[in-house]
Amino acid sequence: MILAHSQRLSARLLTGFAGPAAFAWLLSTGLAAPAPAQTPSLLDSITRSGTLRVGLTEDYRPFSIAAASGNVEGIDVDMANNLALSLGVKLEIVKTSWPTLKSDLEADKFDIAMGGITITLDRQKVGLFSTPVFSSGKTPITHCGDEAKYQTLAQIDQPGVRVIVNPGGTNERFDKAHLQKVTLVPWNDNATIFDALARGTADAMITDSVETRLQAKLHPGVLCPVHPDAPFDHSELGYWMPRDVVFAAYVDQWLHLLNLTGEHQAILARWLP
Repeated sequence: MILAHSQRLSARLLTGFAGPAAFAWLLSTGLAAPAPAQTPSLLDSITRSGTLRVGLTEDYRPFSIAAASGNVEGIDVDMANNLALSLGVKLEIVKTSWPTLKSDLEADKFDIAMGGITITLDRQKVGLFSTPVFSSGKTPITHCGDEAKYQTLAQIDQPGVRVIVNPGGTNERFDKAHLQKVTLVPWNDNATIFDALARGTADAMITDSVETRLQAKLHPGVLCPVHPDAPFDHSELGYWMPRDVVFAAYVDQWLHLLNLTGEHQAILARWLP
């Protein structure tokens, strides 16, 4: 503020006493350069466009899943609708995937990514995360009756054990960091990966504990979670945004108010087992 005032004062003095030539010299040095225009925030862009673009993988129950009806549903679909309503704009769901999530964010394909995204420092280098919206951790799910075989990472990490994994996300990163002897079975369709596990394509999968509970409910008597209350690690999920502090602050305040009113808890209760 002081520098800008000094620049304006210098410009007036030079134009008044030394003439246009001196003022031109001052401009060339940058001393009298006009203050840069303020870049509009993402929040301004969203409200002007009338649309909030939300990236969802549409394959991760209970956060976002493409239903047989063609609609996308889940916790973060409800949350996305609520966020759009708070902004007074319409919601546009943009389909993304775990392998392309980072590049899609960088390519400005959506304004915010939702749908069960684990907060990591690698992702934080690229964009900003909201305050955490969910706590979880990696734990196994296997065929019912086999839970005792896969209690520890040492028990799982044995030759002949097949662990199914969806590429591109934190499940794959966890498996590659902790399992060296198993056979990893890549499965590109995260929406059908548990059906494949249930059919015997693999012996186990390691994923977020919240997902193991839900999939056990969807495959009763076939798939069972292994110690979901005591996962191998602890992580938090959040909403991932470009590096725009104004929009990130709005999202955090929206979440804070949603927790105060109990709306967030009500949305979670509709979808969690």
